[in-house]
Amino acid sequence: MVPGKTLAPSHDGSEDDRRPSQALAWWIAVRPRTLPISLAPVLVGTSVAWFETHELNASVMLVALLASALIQIGTNLQNDVGDFRRGADRHGRLGPPRATTLGWLSPRQVQTAATMSFAAAICLGAFLVGVGGWPILFVGLASVAAGAAYTSGPFPIAYTRLGELFVFVFFGVVAVSGSYYLQVFGMTADALIAGAMVGMLAAAVLVVNNTRDIESDCRAGKRTLAVRLGPRFSRAEYSVLLLAPFALAPVLGGTFMWLPLLLLPRALGLARRIWSEAPGPAMNPLLADTVQLEVGFGALLCLAAVL
Repeated sequence: MVPGKTLAPSHDGSEDDRRPSQALAWWIAVRPRTLPISLAPVLVGTSVAWFETHELNASVMLVALLASALIQIGTNLQNDVGDFRRGADRHGRLGPPRATTLGWLSPRQVQTAATMSFAAAICLGAFLVGVGGWPILFVGLASVAAGAAYTSGPFPIAYTRLGELFVFVFFGVVAVSGSYYLQVFGMTADALIAGAMVGMLAAAVLVVNNTRDIESDCRAGKRTLAVRLGPRFSRAEYSVLLLAPFALAPVLGGTFMWLPLLLLPRALGLARRIWSEAPGPAMNPLLADTVQLEVGFGALLCLAAVL
């Protein structure tokens, strides 16, 4: 969202009187603020590879970053149009405005853009497959398929209890270990541990989102873990996902791998906050702060690996 714009539906459910430009509507649909969640694991995996080999294939890293961003963009656009088709955003949405539901972009436009984004990611993936072989082909196709199925198809992942697992696997373990593999053509425990750490923080972001949306998701027919097991479970889940990476950081080798621990006080503060916030719009600042924590953790992990 561009700072200063108030384009979300008003509290009575009506659309803001100002219709955004096409460029701004696409900006909102793409949701660029989510891109660090997909870029961080690529940088972490590449940094861990550098830590072990002191070699870097910069072109592979750049292509992997772009492919990962395109998958994220495709997933965001598919989410926008997929929730519109299921009517999920008509049940008192608390998050960012959805361009398709508000009529700023047509379903056909958004679906076409999502398909093109996934197709572009596959084209870039062909280059990465040429570098890394069949393992990268499997990882790439699985990632695109999971992104497309997140809110579409007969069993959309976002409407089930599998959302956190999806994020942990594809925005953590798979993305980090896949990026690592592209640099060294092998796998180590450190790469998998780093992937788990990043994945848990990414899943924590989704937990805040789902806890905030318990009531609206229930009305929309979404059966997330938060809906099924309630806010108390979600708060405990968030606390574990947020703090476990800090317990794993010392397991990684290297003199500076303690650097992410500098964020532990902030993580403890966030873990306390979720227990005091009621589900609803009040959780939006907590959601933003959790994203910032994940990005900061990934940045410090990369810095620790390259020092």
